[in-house]
Amino acid sequence: MHNVVETWQMMAACRGPRAELFFPPSTPERKEDKLHREHNAKAICAECKVRADCLSYALAIHEPHGIWGGLNEVERRVLEGQGSASR
Repeated sequence: MHNVVETWQMMAACRGPRAELFFPPSTPERKEDKLHREHNAKAICAECKVRADCLSYALAIHEPHGIWGGLNEVERRVLEGQGSASR
């Protein structure tokens, strides 16, 4: 399977070494560490020019992990639930 890169991904503020903030580590993390990591990731999202595209992409593919478009997985599930309730 090949990796498809959307145009907006090339302009994302999270590209590069800061990308690790957007996903949980492979080892368990303490709640306060998770909250701090997510806060830092969301601060980057807040300044990102393609935040809306990122969130739309994550919602479209039902991304189960990480910070996308300024929302974590729980926040995206809530948002998706609101969308399906209004249909």
